[in-house]
Amino acid sequence: MPDLSLAAIPGDGIGTEVLPAAVAVTDLALAKFGKTASWTWLDWGCDYLVAHGSMMPTDGIGVLADHQAVFLGAVGRPDVPDHESLWGLLIPIRRAFDQYVNLRPVRQFDGVPARVVQPDGARIDLVIVRENTEGEYSELGGRFGRGTPREFAVQENVFTRTGIERVARYALDLATTRRGQVTSATKSNGIIHTMPFWDEVVAHCAQDYPAVTVRKVLIDALAAELVQRPHDFDVIVGSNLFGDILSDLAAATVGSLGIAPSANLDPEHRFPSMFEPVHGSAPDIAGLGIANPIAAIWSAAMMLEHLGLGRVAQVIMDAIATTLADPATRTADLGGTADTALVTSAVCTVIERTT
Repeated sequence: MPDLSLAAIPGDGIGTEVLPAAVAVTDLALAKFGKTASWTWLDWGCDYLVAHGSMMPTDGIGVLADHQAVFLGAVGRPDVPDHESLWGLLIPIRRAFDQYVNLRPVRQFDGVPARVVQPDGARIDLVIVRENTEGEYSELGGRFGRGTPREFAVQENVFTRTGIERVARYALDLATTRRGQVTSATKSNGIIHTMPFWDEVVAHCAQDYPAVTVRKVLIDALAAELVQRPHDFDVIVGSNLFGDILSDLAAATVGSLGIAPSANLDPEHRFPSMFEPVHGSAPDIAGLGIANPIAAIWSAAMMLEHLGLGRVAQVIMDAIATTLADPATRTADLGGTADTALVTSAVCTVIERTT
């Protein structure tokens, strides 16, 4: 009987290329430890929407609930509005399973030059903890007078004490296992209600972590600091919107979104968590076989770590580091010439040689 029951949703664009690559790596790494996974492949996404009128079937959440984790490729197609694709699949899964932490590690690998000027000996190694179920990405609001001169739109942000506190404590706990520094992204000088509330709750939680240094920084200044000195950051915690934007910016400093993984976590393991590369469906290169699979492979390692298979995850991470160190096995987004298949093969070769 397989050790793991996993749902795989390749989705759209390059998701259909990088997810099978990452699954192959995952199966190989599991086999090194005498373990196996049972994969349920689901053809949900924009193609499914066009054919059936929805991004997933009505019982989709129930189908996923029968698995230990969800592995997602990408969502999005040029002829489908982004809000339809996102709110039809990704966000419903995050909220149904209360995946309130979006975890996005950012790491500078040997051999891959940073995209920003770094002092001698400096290394970028940070983690962004993004609140994942409320904040700016609420459903409250609407539009009035569509198509008329008096048309307007109202979007309401939702910040709860529970939502802020649990993501803040996750970030603080994480910092105790790292360098003991948390930066809280805010905009409390201009956003008069929600951001001061965010600051107050984060500060209250920080009182229980005397060994952790907590600094609040306005989001505009924080964006500048991430470009000027990303090596100084350890753990960054932010709201749904701020965390989303900062994670793409931070990933760019170490190479590209092609090596940016993410995890949508229910830290209490009450429901399945979901793992996905950050890069999206990238329709401009879809079908060319040149997409970087590293973000998806790293996301798979995060999934195994979450499921208690840290040793298997570490084998994958070591293989990623070895592969990225060689210019011959990097894709074009990192200045190389390798394609998806070659990078995947290189990672697998390193794993096969692991003793």
